[in-house]
Amino acid sequence: MCNRAERGDTQKVLNLFGARKGARFNEGPIETHPAQPGTIIRLEKGELVLEQMTWGFPLAQKSKKTGKPLKPKPVNNARFDKLGSYWKRWATDPRNRCLIPTARYAEAVGEPGHMTETWLSVKGQPIFAWAGLWTNSEEWGGVYTGVMTDNAPELIEIHDRSPVILDPADWSTWLHAPLDELYHFDRPYPADRMVVEHTDAPWFRKRANTPASPVLL
Repeated sequence: MCNRAERGDTQKVLNLFGARKGARFNEGPIETHPAQPGTIIRLEKGELVLEQMTWGFPLAQKSKKTGKPLKPKPVNNARFDKLGSYWKRWATDPRNRCLIPTARYAEAVGEPGHMTETWLSVKGQPIFAWAGLWTNSEEWGGVYTGVMTDNAPELIEIHDRSPVILDPADWSTWLHAPLDELYHFDRPYPADRMVVEHTDAPWFRKRANTPASPVLL
C-alpha cells in the first residue's frame, strides 16, 4: 500500500487543476508520509482549491493493558471495495471527495530488513490525480486518505494494490457523480502507462525520520 508520495511543484499543480490556494494551504515538503502534512484539491463553492491536510484519517486506539486512549493511527489508504461500507459516510457525499496531486509514489520492495524504495509515476503526466476522500477531524483538523484498487498483473511483484489514478477527463466525475457511478474506477491502471524506477535507497530511514505506521481500511 502507498505510504510515501511526492506532489510536485505547487505552481504547476495550481496551473494543471485550474485551482487557487485555499485558506488551509501552507508550502510544506514535497514528499509526504502518513500522519504528516500533504496536499489535496477539493471543491469549495464551485471552485477547486489546493489545501494542506494531514495524510490519514485518525483511527482511535486503546491500550490493551490499561484501556486508556493511545495516539491515533493514520488510515492513509482506503480500499475501493469498502467505499460502500466502512468509507460510505464520506464516499457518498461528493463534498468529501478530493483529488490528491501526485508526481510519484513509492512502494517498499525486497526482503524484510533490506527493503528499498521503488517509485512509480504516470507516463506523460508529470503530475497526476489520485482519487481521495477528506474530512475535518477533532484530532488533526483536515485529513485525507487515498483510495486504492488492485494493481496491474505486471506490477504485482511491487505490490498487489495501487492508487486509483484518474485521468483528467475523469476528475469532474470523481468530484461530482453519485457513488454508484464511480465503481468503473475500481480497476488496475494499465502497466504500460506507468514508469517504474527501482532504487537502492533504503525504505526504513533513521528513527527520527521514521513515519507513523500506516493503516489500510
